[in-house]
This record gives sequence, C-alpha cells and structure tokens, in this order.
Amino acid sequence: MIKLVVTDVDGTLLDDNKNLSPDFWDTIAALTRKNIIFSVASGRQYYTLARQFARIAAGTLFLAENGTYVSYKNRELFTNALDLAAARNFIKIGRTITGAYPILCGKNSAYVENDNEQFILESSRFYEKYQRVNDLTKVEDTILKVTLFDFHDAEKHAYLRFKQYEHQYKIAPAGKRWVDITAPTASKGSALRRVQGLLGISPDETLVFGDYLNDLEMMREAKYSHAMKNAHPEIIKAANYITEHDNNHHGVTRTIRKLCLGHD
Repeated sequence: MIKLVVTDVDGTLLDDNKNLSPDFWDTIAALTRKNIIFSVASGRQYYTLARQFARIAAGTLFLAENGTYVSYKNRELFTNALDLAAARNFIKIGRTITGAYPILCGKNSAYVENDNEQFILESSRFYEKYQRVNDLTKVEDTILKVTLFDFHDAEKHAYLRFKQYEHQYKIAPAGKRWVDITAPTASKGSALRRVQGLLGISPDETLVFGDYLNDLEMMREAKYSHAMKNAHPEIIKAANYITEHDNNHHGVTRTIRKLCLGHD
C-alpha cells in the first residue's frame, strides 16, 4: 500500500505554463483523507514552495533545494549544508562562464550579485527570498546549494565546467537552464531515504515522480518510481514506470488518482 507520494515540481507537477492541474487540490485532499503523506521534492527554495503550496503546507513534506532543506508540518527536520569554502570556489568559477549567473542558496535567503534584468526575472520566480549583494563570496549563511542559471543549454554548457568535481560534490543539471551544486551526500534521493527512515515508510510504500537529472537518485528510492512521459532519457531509464500522460496533460494527478484513489 502506498503511504508516501513524492513529486518534483517543474516539468513534472506543473505544466509548461507553471500551472497545477485543475484537480490538484481535490486530489491532495483525498490523499490526506486516506492518511497518505504528500511531498514536494524540488530544486526550488523552501520559502517559494511554502508560498506556492500554502493551502496544504501544514501537512506537506518539503524536500527543498534538491533535498538539502527538509521540512514537515512546518517544522525543519534536517539540512545538508555545502561547505562554505567550496561554495565560494564554485561561485568564482561560475563568474567566468559566459551567459551564466551564479546564485548562492542559503538557509535564510538566496543571494545574487548580478542585476541582469532577464536573469532577475527568471530567477525571482524560484526564490521567494533573495537579496542582491555586491560579492557572493562575502555572504555568511548556512549554504545549501550553489546554482548556475545558464542562458544556454545548461547540460551542454555550464555543467561541463563543473563536471570534474563530481567525485567530490553533487553536480546535476536541474532543467534546461540550471545546474545545481550541493554537498556530496545531498540529493533528493538521499533526503527521501532519510525521511523514509524517520517516518517508518519503506520504498515499497513510496510513489515518486520526476523528469530531470536532479531526480535521478530519487527514482532509486521507490518501488513506484515514475518518470514523466516528457522526462529526460536517463530518468526514463532509471524509473520503474513511465506516466501515461506528460506534465501538460496532468500525468502526476492522473497517476495518483489511479494508484492511490482507485480512479481511472
């Protein structure tokens, strides 16, 4: 029996226009009545997720910032911080990449040092709390993640500049425009595994959905691992199942209603 449902947000739960499916709130209410825990696992900031899912935040499990900040029922469960010196080194590398802009993701806020109008427009959609600073390497905060926003194809551009560090840190393209860098033990998968232990829920009782490379480890922690129909080929290869419908046709809620609620 499924006891935990975990979903990525962008490209998975949301359609390409960043909208939830029309039946989303009713679907989650039905899960709650069946005592099934609903979880959002995203590269997005916790404060952004808490606002976006405010209607259900009091009962939702959040694996934010790619699992580096985890909260359940409005209470922090744990963090998995990135070494500050390493973060500052990645910022310096990021500054040298043409068309890419680093973001320092702290526990208290996200920080940017560039005021490029298009960059700010794109990044502010994902960060409810962010500050403009003169020098990211001078920021003092618990660092969860370094993110690069890349106006090119991130997997073929900015990611290649950090690939050499994969044996020491977690480096993952997180969409067409994003590369995320976290502590070596940090991922949505490791966070999910730890949460399963805390809640007494097994992989056989877990349903997950994902579409991109930062969801890869999460696919391995659930019997009912679902790659979105629109997912990256590596996610499709890693998952046990593929959704019948893509994110634009509400693949997540349709699958939840079928597997958890008994609806066709």
